[in-house]
Amino acid sequence: MSENPVQLDSGMSKTLHNGLEILELLVTHPRGLTLTEIAEEIGVHRTVAHRLVRTLEAHRLCRRDRFKRISLGNGLVRLAEPVEQDLRTLARPILEELTELTQATAHLVVRENERQVRMLMIVEPRQARMHVSFRPGQVDPIDRGSAGLAMLAAAPAAPDERAEITRARGRGFAVSYGEIAPSVIGVSATVPDRDPAGGVSIGLSLFEAPDEDRLGHAVVDAARRLGQLLR
Repeated sequence: MSENPVQLDSGMSKTLHNGLEILELLVTHPRGLTLTEIAEEIGVHRTVAHRLVRTLEAHRLCRRDRFKRISLGNGLVRLAEPVEQDLRTLARPILEELTELTQATAHLVVRENERQVRMLMIVEPRQARMHVSFRPGQVDPIDRGSAGLAMLAAAPAAPDERAEITRARGRGFAVSYGEIAPSVIGVSATVPDRDPAGGVSIGLSLFEAPDEDRLGHAVVDAARRLGQLLR
């Protein structure tokens, strides 16, 4: 549940309150929950939970996978668009400074769902002889590429996680080689004080990385500064 649960009072809608509780609950469980688990967590009968989930499904705010586990739905993306616009506005000057400092392509990536991340913004260097180019909106697997690996590293360790995720958790930033595009190196760090289930990362894409630590510290600093603006 939310770290600061809302106390229901007589002027509030209990049904809407319970529906929002389900969404907040699913944010903290990106792998999904069963209907029974949801009912137990929010303290309602399974039949009530079923009606709430069906309503959220109709609005594409949650969905069920083939194992009948319930997770957040793509309809939240449309609702989040105004927030993402604010995120892009705050992030742009930070990305511009990062790309000028490193002469590499800087990117802002958000978690799309439990399996994918989405490229929200790209800033390319103006003076570099050559640089990596991506298109905004590109969707990639969360377990491939530095942005997704950084987000997974921000969550508690999983028994079957890749060694690169474990290493990223220790270093504070993730590095990947040729996982999104051949010959492209990625270096990314998550924006602090954001829930891993709805993660945001700042990173670099480049062809050579002779000093991973220097680049890693640069993206960590950029992510920290964006996190301060988002508080």
